[in-house]
Amino acid sequence: MGSLSYEERLAIIVSETSLLVTGIEGADLSIPVPATPNWTLNQLLRHLGHAHRWIAQMVGERFPEVDRSLSKAHSVSEYTGETAAELGPWLIEGASLISDTMLPVDRRAMIAVLRPGEPGPDFWSRRMAHETVMHRWDAFDALGLPFEVDERVAYDTLYEWITAISQIIFDLRPAVSELLGSGALHFETTDTAQMWTVDFSGTEPRLTEDEENWSVAVRGPVMDILLALYRRRGAEGLEVTGDAGLLAKFLDAMRF
Repeated sequence: MGSLSYEERLAIIVSETSLLVTGIEGADLSIPVPATPNWTLNQLLRHLGHAHRWIAQMVGERFPEVDRSLSKAHSVSEYTGETAAELGPWLIEGASLISDTMLPVDRRAMIAVLRPGEPGPDFWSRRMAHETVMHRWDAFDALGLPFEVDERVAYDTLYEWITAISQIIFDLRPAVSELLGSGALHFETTDTAQMWTVDFSGTEPRLTEDEENWSVAVRGPVMDILLALYRRRGAEGLEVTGDAGLLAKFLDAMRF
């Protein structure tokens, strides 16, 4: 079930945005972001702020399903020449908006639904919390700033990737089917006591929160595993045992 409650995830959207805004004070927002090479820092910040507002609108207006036509999060190429002093308050405003909008909503309500049968508020509270965490990492990496995150937050971020992000990729990306029949990958954190096996040996991917027979095992700190899964880094520095080629194919197919 992850490590964070609905209310905690909403609070993290605000607190992580606040840390992000503090980190960008006085920064040159025209610099490129290594994790998102087509965007400058200016454009990454606009992406995040628009994502917060998009979810707040859909939940607040009780859309039954996700309406992608309302999202401005990926239409950010026009944003240039803005300053941290301009964007900081705008980012805080968007984070507060999504938190204030979602807090009184039943997390199990079938609104803003992305995947059939999955309540939108519960899904989006976690998705936006960890969207904010990872994009704060992206911004700090671009600026050369040290990055730290609470262990419980990191635990929940990995939980979300394994249980939600990977499922979305399975649904949407045909290339994943090429992994079927290839074997199983086991991930184990050395600091947050998590283990997951992603099994491609059958006719569809299967996830288990156990150590089963695996073709390749990956062990390391939770943030290092997360950064590899999110393609912010390679597998270098992680303890990889077994079929490293399968791991490379998996990471390439599961790019998010």
